Amino acid sequence: MGYIEDIRRLVGHRPLILVGATALISDEAGRILLQKRRFPKDCWGIPGGLMELGESTEETAKREVREETGLHIDNLKLLGVYTGLRGLSIAHNGDQYQPVTIAYYTQNYHGKLVTDPEESLRFEFRALDDLPDHILNNHCVILNDFLAKMKSDNNKEDQL
Repeated sequence: MGYIEDIRRLVGHRPLILVGATALISDEAGRILLQKRRFPKDCWGIPGGLMELGESTEETAKREVREETGLHIDNLKLLGVYTGLRGLSIAHNGDQYQPVTIAYYTQNYHGKLVTDPEESLRFEFRALDDLPDHILNNHCVILNDFLAKMKSDNNKEDQL
């Protein structure tokens, strides 16, 4: 049993601040790996999850990606830190939480993409101009920031 499960046994569904990490993984064509999640139903998101005791956020992102996708990632770059400014979120089981998400991005990955049926329905690499409907709200913000960063980086390269 993990840290969050232990805490939830003590506090039930009461609100907690939870720290997690995500990783935007892009392929050679610049497409981003997205996860069609089991929960919330029919929602897409970015691979990632909650931090365990003793982990750095980079280690959290690497572990969660490995557990959810089978891929190993390296050379993580910080995109941003996101706090649940909208207020509390409620998980499918009724747990209330305020998320603090640290988002990374990388093009360095290896391994065979495998879907963990406990958490995911499937994975797809998608172009940033061809994203699916029904993306988790906080992940939309992260994706928009990533898109803005990529446009900014491309403009800088064009100016050189």
